[in-house]
Amino acid sequence: MQNLKSLNVSGKRVLVRVDYNVPVSGGVVQDDTRVTASLPTIRALLEAGARNVILMSHFGRPKNGPEEKYSLKPVAPVLEGVLGQPVTFIAGTADSDETLAAVQALPEGAVALLENVRFSAGEEKNDADLNGRLARLGDAFVLDAFGSAHRAHSSVSGVAGLLPHAGGLLLEAEVTALGKLLNNPEHPYVVIIGGAKVSDKLLVIENLLPTVDRMLIGGGMAYTFVKAQGGKIGKSIHEDDFLDKARELLARYGEKIVLPTDTLAGDAFSAEANTRVVPTADIPDDWEGMDIGPDSQKAFTAALEGAKTVFWNGPMGVFEFDKFASGTNAIARAVADLGAGTYSVIGGGDSVSAINKSGQADRVSHISTGGGASLELLEGKALPGVEAMK
Repeated sequence: MQNLKSLNVSGKRVLVRVDYNVPVSGGVVQDDTRVTASLPTIRALLEAGARNVILMSHFGRPKNGPEEKYSLKPVAPVLEGVLGQPVTFIAGTADSDETLAAVQALPEGAVALLENVRFSAGEEKNDADLNGRLARLGDAFVLDAFGSAHRAHSSVSGVAGLLPHAGGLLLEAEVTALGKLLNNPEHPYVVIIGGAKVSDKLLVIENLLPTVDRMLIGGGMAYTFVKAQGGKIGKSIHEDDFLDKARELLARYGEKIVLPTDTLAGDAFSAEANTRVVPTADIPDDWEGMDIGPDSQKAFTAALEGAKTVFWNGPMGVFEFDKFASGTNAIARAVADLGAGTYSVIGGGDSVSAINKSGQADRVSHISTGGGASLELLEGKALPGVEAMK
């Protein structure tokens, strides 16, 4: 992959695809993690003499052109604050002539943020005409939005075919970090997979099982495996369509797969539910599994001991409810406690929220910013954005 060092940006306008799809409530950004993650690339480009840095991103899923609730305008002051210099927000659609004129009028050294690129028709179809209209805005292109690198969209891979291009520092760091999980990982190698559905993670599970030494399966998806073994799982979430696949995986890799033996069950899907610890294979009919139990927490922690490579994606239970966050927090502590001698990677999405909420984020090797992109890379798929940077 071509990196920033291979790209001459001196005196040039550099169009940068970032991932500013951040949570916004009442017009206020609630979490600036993705904005902060883009700073190293922005600063590197300015230090390398770029005339301007022009940032573009999607935000949400607008359906028919501009919608005020999906405007990126609230992100501009947040970026300005963390960057420490003025940021010009350009309100027109990214492909408009008005936006082109505004970009061309920027003073040297200025940073600008374009309006939501999904307001432009054809973005998600990688439309050739849109690719050309976006390419007018820069002399070079940098992809730094790893979270969008699995999308063959105009602003991700389309523009790259029309301008000198390179991967940004965040993209490079993500590809390198996740690549270590696929290419000759140090053993023992332990993967922890959680979340609600087997179907969401099946391809990752299948791609990693031949390589790993142990795979710990928690969260809602564990109940599909337990039911496949003949267990009683009460009202617990599960996928009947994947019972045969679960049996197949258990038959082939049963010595590697570790399932929870006990469960913290609730009598309702509620933060106020009554709770009891029961065997995972014998959950009462009117109860549902909400978290791994204390014995499973100990067993999972023990299975992590001595690991040299760890990948964790997905919570162990309904961690949004404090009453059912114990299992997820226990895994966060166990991974963090492995220390500097272990290469530990936290996958995107809920896993990042969980590790941040647990207070252990600064004790792991890498936290991925790309949920779907991280999973697709670990499924063994080629990501269109990464391929475009070659």
